[in-house]
Amino acid sequence: MNFCSQCGEKVRFAVPAGDDRPRYLCDACGTIHYQNPRIVAGTLPVMGSKVLLCKRAITPRKGHWTLPAGYMENAETTRQAATRETWEEACADVTLGDLYTLIDLPHINQVYMIFRAELVGGFSAGPESLEVALFEEHEIPWDILAFPTIERTLKHYYADRKCAYYPLHISTITPEDRERYLGSA
Repeated sequence: MNFCSQCGEKVRFAVPAGDDRPRYLCDACGTIHYQNPRIVAGTLPVMGSKVLLCKRAITPRKGHWTLPAGYMENAETTRQAATRETWEEACADVTLGDLYTLIDLPHINQVYMIFRAELVGGFSAGPESLEVALFEEHEIPWDILAFPTIERTLKHYYADRKCAYYPLHISTITPEDRERYLGSA
């Protein structure tokens, strides 16, 4: 950030009085520009014993498989965002279940919130997907999944499915986890 969105003057990056971390500050109008993590909301859509995945048509990780998910918009709930993203990426209607994975990625300022969901009817590739398909566990393209958050969510799901118990999984992906994952892809 170079200029204040309130008055257009130049900003500086410093720790405001009474705060504990640097922020963009405008000395002209006194605005403190707070920046917060982005919420990625999506679903783990299931039909019978199969999971719906989307092959990404956009960067990053174009051509890799993912669960339908994306950035939450202002004025919507996480559940609305998850449902909307599933429709946008897979043209799929779902019945949302409970929040299933909450994964913090502090090094890139993101929080993933993936809900379990039942697929209702058909599906097709949306504008951000090259293709969408249902996969049995043994068919999951593990070596070309787009993100470590997706791999972690799927591994939890297949482990939990054995006992039909689906608790909320809360975890963090570190830069080392991400580097190890992306280095293997």
